[in-house]
Amino acid sequence: MARLHIFDMDGTLMHGSSASLELARELDMVEEIQELEGGLIRGTLDPPGFAERVYALWATLTEERLQAAFEGAPWLDGIREVWTEITDRGDHCAVISLSPDFFVGRLREWGVHEARSSVFPPVPFAPEAVLDLAGILVPESKVGIADELCAQYGVTRADCVAYGDSLSDAALFGVVPTSVAVNGDHYVRDLATHAYSGRDLREAFALVNQFDRE
Repeated sequence: MARLHIFDMDGTLMHGSSASLELARELDMVEEIQELEGGLIRGTLDPPGFAERVYALWATLTEERLQAAFEGAPWLDGIREVWTEITDRGDHCAVISLSPDFFVGRLREWGVHEARSSVFPPVPFAPEAVLDLAGILVPESKVGIADELCAQYGVTRADCVAYGDSLSDAALFGVVPTSVAVNGDHYVRDLATHAYSGRDLREAFALVNQFDRE
């Protein structure tokens, strides 16, 4: 049976950072974004509320600055190689992230089969564009999307491997048999089958391969 490998992005594929923070660096508004991200961590702000606030801050975002933020992000080494190996095995890989689709979707160019994320208007935002909060993902959305992808690829939750780093991945970790905490916090380290600290996704992926051989 083929497997479905599901990757978080912020803090997982991207070391110690997030799409919002990388965009903030490009737009010179790091303090504002850090304050909002702190609200998410403390629970005083939910993902739709966060999205509404950052959407207003990103009013001047252009395609050029978006691409610069993406290219300058601290990506783990070996992402393309891992996704190529997964594909060559006949398995499937997906990214599910709460971050905006205009950032996450760029990972398709690196070989991931599916990229699911919060839906924002296209960049640059048109004056008449409106952010539909119904399209903003919450942590529990990851489970529903994983089930959709399982149906799409003809697999079940039992065939899934999840990779994540934080509380937003806990719900998904709780419903799949194999999970990898990648530079994870205490929320997911206690739930994960494996834990990895470092800057190379190939090493995290190797933990799953080693488990399969045992």
